Amino acid sequence: MTVTAGALAAATPATRDRYVDLLRVASLGTVIAGHWLMAAVSRDGMGNLLALVPGLQWLTWVFQIMPVFFFVGGFSHALSYRSLARRCDGPVHAAFLRARLRRLLRPTLVFVLLWAAAALAVQLAGRGAGGLTAAALRLVTQPLWFIGIYLAMVLLTPPLLKLHERYGWAAFAGLAGAAALVDVLRFALAVPYAQFLNFAFVWLAVHQLGFLRADGRIRRPAALALAGAGLASALLLVAVGPYPLSMVGMPGEKVSNMAPPTLALLCHGMWLVGAVQLLARPATAWLARPRVWRGVVAANGVAMTAFLWHLTAMLGVYGLQLALGPDLPAPATAAWWAQVPVRILLATALTALLVGVFRRFEAPGRPAGPGAAPGNGPLAAAGTVLCLLGVLGLSTTGLGGLLDGHSATLIAFPVTAPAAIGMAVAGALLVERSGPARRVRLRG
Repeated sequence: MTVTAGALAAATPATRDRYVDLLRVASLGTVIAGHWLMAAVSRDGMGNLLALVPGLQWLTWVFQIMPVFFFVGGFSHALSYRSLARRCDGPVHAAFLRARLRRLLRPTLVFVLLWAAAALAVQLAGRGAGGLTAAALRLVTQPLWFIGIYLAMVLLTPPLLKLHERYGWAAFAGLAGAAALVDVLRFALAVPYAQFLNFAFVWLAVHQLGFLRADGRIRRPAALALAGAGLASALLLVAVGPYPLSMVGMPGEKVSNMAPPTLALLCHGMWLVGAVQLLARPATAWLARPRVWRGVVAANGVAMTAFLWHLTAMLGVYGLQLALGPDLPAPATAAWWAQVPVRILLATALTALLVGVFRRFEAPGRPAGPGAAPGNGPLAAAGTVLCLLGVLGLSTTGLGGLLDGHSATLIAFPVTAPAAIGMAVAGALLVERSGPARRVRLRG
């Protein structure tokens, strides 16, 4: 039986924090729009608009909104874990991992396996060595990095939540301080591989802010302090430090704020979190309107599917344009800008079509009743680690070179696309086998 968005909206309890749902949708929607805008496609391949027009890199201070998504994740994970702990007997880590990962991994694995099959078919046919096809095989899996990081956050929620419950703001400060120390090791002392630690410290610090919001500890004064300190610090670090202006990675740059993350990106995340918290009161009043809330509920039900397939839609639009007409106008020219609204409308329509086809894989499970079985925690944790390594590896390698053993470096280890896909699938199976077949649905 399919439950409509209207029915879900009507059944929303008065205690639900609707603003968090809006932030989840808005952050993913902003990322999608940013990707569509930054793609500079020609018949010969794909570039980055921000690299071609460096003056536009300040836009990343708006469009790099992924910290808000991880902040929302922290809020939801805190509510979910505590809710499950009240309803289940014994340790709940395995049940928590299964419940959080099922809705995330099912649409992701469907996306990966379908694209891998298409990539294999293209390469067996002797195509895909250059042009838009090669760019597509390289690009389409890159956004999966955020899913890998998110899996790590889910895995580490129980110990980090305990840390938060004991130390509160000091736990966040400790993670932020560790991120600053890593940058000292990286830029001042040139310690090899130290920078990769900030994949954990930077994003987990933002995630920790979500725990603080779940406990009502980011009220207006704290939000003002976060926004002011974060923005001032980010501006200072970019002005006098080794940090670039762009808050997303640029082709060929020596230092990236994103890969690995830097202290500047953490400060950027702090000001974003503070800013969205300052908007919470008027946004919550707006969300009380039934029509608005129904729209947010409907969007939340397909947000992950839309994120996974939005680049496919964009590539489809560009491919159709190349097939039907002459070469595309040069990126950043007047003719190119004139086509942007049309391309975005077409990409939106094609994304909606893909969502209609694949949304079924994002459906949540049934709720668990009191006394639900806890499951095998170590097995679920091992499966989650395999999943996150596989997803991160695939975001690094892309799907080109499936037949020639192409590999890329994941931190310090080479990984191929087939190996990454195998790890992700095996990890998902381990998570499923870590407990009974009974589905679990969590609050948040």
